[in-house]
Amino acid sequence: MTDGTDGATYAWAPAEPKARKNRSGLWIGIPAGATAVALIAASLVLIAPGASVAGVQIGGLTAGAAAQAIEARLAQTTVTVESPAGEVTVTGADLGATVDAAAVADKAFADNPMWKPASWFPQGTGVAVDVDAADAAAALRDRAPGAFRAPVDASLAYDAGSQTYVTTPAEAGEGIDVSTVTAALQSAFDAGTPSTTVEAGLVAVDAPVSTEEADAAVAKLNGILDSAGFYVGDERTVPVDRATAASWITVTPDGKGAFAISADEAAIQNAVAGLAGTVDRAAVDADVIVDSGGEVIKAFTEGQTGRSLGDTSGIAAAFASQLAEGNARYALTVAETPFDTKKTERRIEVNLSAQSVTLYENGQVYRNWSMSSGKSGWETHTGEFRIGWKTTMQDMGCVDGYDYCTKDVPWVAYFNGDEGFHGTYWHNNFGTPMSHGCINLTVNNAKELYDWAYKGTEVSVHY
Repeated sequence: MTDGTDGATYAWAPAEPKARKNRSGLWIGIPAGATAVALIAASLVLIAPGASVAGVQIGGLTAGAAAQAIEARLAQTTVTVESPAGEVTVTGADLGATVDAAAVADKAFADNPMWKPASWFPQGTGVAVDVDAADAAAALRDRAPGAFRAPVDASLAYDAGSQTYVTTPAEAGEGIDVSTVTAALQSAFDAGTPSTTVEAGLVAVDAPVSTEEADAAVAKLNGILDSAGFYVGDERTVPVDRATAASWITVTPDGKGAFAISADEAAIQNAVAGLAGTVDRAAVDADVIVDSGGEVIKAFTEGQTGRSLGDTSGIAAAFASQLAEGNARYALTVAETPFDTKKTERRIEVNLSAQSVTLYENGQVYRNWSMSSGKSGWETHTGEFRIGWKTTMQDMGCVDGYDYCTKDVPWVAYFNGDEGFHGTYWHNNFGTPMSHGCINLTVNNAKELYDWAYKGTEVSVHY
């Protein structure tokens, strides 16, 4: 460039470029921050480093992953069993072993979370192993059949001779001691050892169905046979005999100690078809002797209600359901017809002044006779009494303390201690006191009173 004065040429230097902001720190900082956030988030769901359960390292795992690790270790733990029948090897999985791994893992995280450094590297914990005894026994039996003798379940059957259900007792079997194997598995799992060896003897193996369980079922079934029938109230109106009831019943064991009862509805229906002929009846009126208060002292005919059976549809099905529950008392619904009662009131009046005996029936004179009561010094007692002991004949007196002895006195009906009515063959002076306190009647009159006056008949003695 020339300014035109000295001939020199000048040129402007280009401007220094403006320095750019360095943003590298920002770009570097973004991934580092994200990593830190991720680590913090992870620490909130992971178990602390160094944590273990039964030798299984679960540090740095989620509770779910820890539970899986615990379950896998238990399933893979092996037990070599040395028994009298030889050597067999089974795993925890073979034995049906389980642990509540989820609960254990959740507790491990709750007690020792990764975000809490003070909880890192905690002391290991144990966990109880649960072994299904039936699964374990089956696994050992499959691998060492020579060490196993099968038990025999108790059973039951109907015995036609005794007409009862009877039990055949269970018989114990024999097999490798499951409890020893279970204990060895627990020890190995607690120690974190993947395998172990144990000596196990042979022990008795109980039958799945015990004698006691069969006995209980037999008692229930025999109870059915004892009470089977169709009832009206408490009356077993139509009994079902034991053999018939047993023929209706089928017993099905479930192999675990339960015995299911079912009944043949069609067979029961055969019995239902004939019910009306046995249940239906006409009413029978009662015929009774009563005292002046209406109390029965003698029943000639007991009253009986009439009854009729209604619709029988559904009875067989309902009875079959009852039998399955062990209830053999089927309650019938009947329509009843009441009975009438014929009452005859009887009482006796002894008039010592008139020396007479009067029998009253329904308030009317039935018989009136002359009699002889106790003579002076042996007067008959007055009062209200009832006929008690009666005998067709006896000797009177004839023992120490009495000054008389009369043999074969007939038709005696006592009403007050040793005072009573009786026949008299040694005098005919009726209407005059003659006795030692009894009421003397002719033999025929005494016989009629004896037959007419039942025990409990009221006797009024007065002047």
